Amino acid sequence: MSRPLLVSLPGTVHMAEGLARAIGADVARIEFRQFPDEEVYLRYLSDPGGRRVVVLSSLDRPDGKILPLLFAAHAARDLGAQAVGLVAPYLAYMRQDHRFHPGEAITSAAFAGHLSAAFDWLVSVDPHLHRYKALSDIYTIPAVAAHAAPEIARWIAREVKDPVLIGPDIESKQWVSEVAALAGAPYEVLRKLRHGDREVEVSMPDFDRWRASTPVLVDDIISSGETMRVTLRHLAGMKLKPSVLIAVHGIFAGDAYRNLNEAGAGRIVTSNTVRHESNAIDVTGIIAEAVDGFT
Repeated sequence: MSRPLLVSLPGTVHMAEGLARAIGADVARIEFRQFPDEEVYLRYLSDPGGRRVVVLSSLDRPDGKILPLLFAAHAARDLGAQAVGLVAPYLAYMRQDHRFHPGEAITSAAFAGHLSAAFDWLVSVDPHLHRYKALSDIYTIPAVAAHAAPEIARWIAREVKDPVLIGPDIESKQWVSEVAALAGAPYEVLRKLRHGDREVEVSMPDFDRWRASTPVLVDDIISSGETMRVTLRHLAGMKLKPSVLIAVHGIFAGDAYRNLNEAGAGRIVTSNTVRHESNAIDVTGIIAEAVDGFT
């Protein structure tokens, strides 16, 4: 059987070589550019015919990425690929999982429909599952959610002295408690009231017993960073040690990264699902384990 062919789309160069080695794949040569009118040009310089194609594309800031992604999948099939799978370390459009106001599009389901039609399988890392129990609730193809908790716990145990983990809201309890158990650390969970996309109110427990510990704020995604920023402000007022912020996915919309640093973060750490200067936790291995089941 021929080796899989890994197609790395823009924004995934930092992960492509390592993932290719881990799954025993060849990295495809492709030509990708835009015409002057901004339409996409994509050409396979490596023949995908008869091969199992793995398309790697992290879908942060997805609107400019989705058409190249769909074209890559379509072209691979048209050129005779045996199967076409998607590795999306960060999977977009998972938060709008309910019609909160009349007339709203449930974009998570719509997006899942497009990807399910284009690919044979999907692997992602810790997608934002809130009202959905699993990706299979909206994806009609085999879809695996790999979990970064073990890698995050290992990083905390190695890098942070006397950590106390903090979850930003009740939704994070299951996630934070798992990381805490793996790291052998205590944890607290805050309560959050969101008034808008960038307006958040956080209630804080009594942290007096943790004054000798290092606060470690853990979440799956940092996007606007407002919850983290508000929490940092409260912790600073309690005269605790500088906090470490950890997220699987560092989106950092707008000035979020700068704002968090200015709010007093001792260190900000993310995994490499989305390329950023804060990347310190490599999840290539857990992705490769999930992909092995399909290739």
